[in-house]
Amino acid sequence: MSHRVKHAAPVAPASGEPLPHADDEPHGPSTVGLRDAKRGGWYREESGELFRGMPIGADDVVVDVGCGAGFNSVFCARRGAHVFAVDREPQVIREMRARLSVEGDGAHTALVSDANPLPLDDGMATRVICTEVLQHVDDPQQLLAELYRIGGSGAIYLLSVPGALQEALQEKVLPPEYRELPGGAVRVIDRSEFAQWVTEAGLVVVEHTQNGFFWSIWWALFWGCKVELYDPAHPVLDHWTAAWQALLDMPQGQQLKQQLDEFMPISQIIVARKP
Repeated sequence: MSHRVKHAAPVAPASGEPLPHADDEPHGPSTVGLRDAKRGGWYREESGELFRGMPIGADDVVVDVGCGAGFNSVFCARRGAHVFAVDREPQVIREMRARLSVEGDGAHTALVSDANPLPLDDGMATRVICTEVLQHVDDPQQLLAELYRIGGSGAIYLLSVPGALQEALQEKVLPPEYRELPGGAVRVIDRSEFAQWVTEAGLVVVEHTQNGFFWSIWWALFWGCKVELYDPAHPVLDHWTAAWQALLDMPQGQQLKQQLDEFMPISQIIVARKP
C-alpha cells in the first residue's frame, strides 16, 4: 500500500477544516469550512463543546494525542482546562508551548512522545482527544490501549480517522510526487473496523458520525488545480467553495449536507466514554 499524503495546511487535524484567521476572505475555504464544521457539531462556542457531547470546562484534564497544529488543544485551553498536548514532532511541541502560553486560560503541558507508551499516569484525564492519528501509527490497538489507560472512569473520548471512500478518491487524483512522502497514512480504516477497535479497547461508543463532504471534494479538486497549499487560489476551488456556501444557505441545506457527509466524509468521528 502506498503512503497517502498527510492532509497538510490549510486543513486542521480535527475535522478536515481550518480555523479562519482575521485576514481570511469571508467567503474563502477556511471560513466556509469552519461554518460547515460547526454545522456538523464542531467548535460549539455557546455550549463550550469541542464536539457535540464533549463539553470542556475548567475542571477538566484534557489530553490531546497527536495535537498537530493544536486547534483542539487551544479550544480546550481557552475554557480553562488543564491541557496536555502530545505530539511526536519536537517543533510542533515547541510551537504548542508558545501558543498555549498566550491563548490558554488554564494550566498546560506540552510533551514530545510517540505515545508508545504515553508518559502520563493511569486515569488522569477526564477528556481524551485523538483525531486523525490512528491511520498513521503502526499499531492502532496499542495506541487505543494507551488512550484507555490514561482516562479516568467516565472520561469522554473524541476520536476521528479519515473516511474510507474519500481516501480512495484522493488516491485516484493524488500526483505521483506526493505518494511516498514521509508522514502519510499507512492504512485505510473503514467504519465498522473503527467502531470495533474502539469497543475492543474497552470504551462505550456514544456517537459514531461523519463530517466534511465539502473537504473531500475540495481536496480532490485541489490536486488537479496544481496550486500551492499556502495560496490555494484557483477558479475551480473558488467556485466549489461558493457552491457549498450557497448550499448551506438553502432551506434544505442542512439535510443535504448531512446526507452527503454520510456518503463521503473527510472524517468519521466517534465520541466514546470510559465505563
